[in-house]
Amino acid sequence: MPKIYLLNNQKFDNVENIEIFKIEYLNVQIDLSKYDALVFTSKNAVYSLSNITSKWKDIPSFAIAQKTSKIIEEEGGKIEFTGSSGHGNDFAKELIPVLKNRKALYIRAQKVVSNLVQTLKEANISIDEVITYKTVCNEKTNTNIEDFSTIIFTSPSSVKCFFKKYSWNDSLKAIVIGQTTAKYLPNYVKFKLSKKTSVEECIKLAMVDNF
Repeated sequence: MPKIYLLNNQKFDNVENIEIFKIEYLNVQIDLSKYDALVFTSKNAVYSLSNITSKWKDIPSFAIAQKTSKIIEEEGGKIEFTGSSGHGNDFAKELIPVLKNRKALYIRAQKVVSNLVQTLKEANISIDEVITYKTVCNEKTNTNIEDFSTIIFTSPSSVKCFFKKYSWNDSLKAIVIGQTTAKYLPNYVKFKLSKKTSVEECIKLAMVDNF
């Protein structure tokens, strides 16, 4: 049976991980006293903030999706709102009515692909942003990828770091978690797009016969 490679560290049966990138937390100073709302679009944002201070747990959190909400709760935070779209730009629109008259802080990576802050500011929402972590390619990756395998790309960073390390051949198949990630693939790579923005859905698609 052809192998399925997932380009992160999430564990699933019959799937091999290639940790093509890693997360580095940044040591930044944050004054949370002026905020009454925290905006999260990833689990790494939650973990990175916990690495800096525990005071964030007293401030209402606004999460992009259920998975991020779950991490916030596990870390001891308070969920006030959970988005349903799973996409940054759509999440921004969901936030507009719930962040009115609030002072919000967006916890984010060094590089982001959505226009969340711009969209909110244009809607007269008071929001600042702070960079608490960055994604870097993992130079120590040494997995040999078998021909006729399926590669699951879950973020623009996974695309960037994969093609920095590996070359593509026509026997390989690609599955992409969403439209934003798909835009970063080279034009010569044919791919299937997951119907939902979730790793589980990507894996289900990878396991379908005659993919």
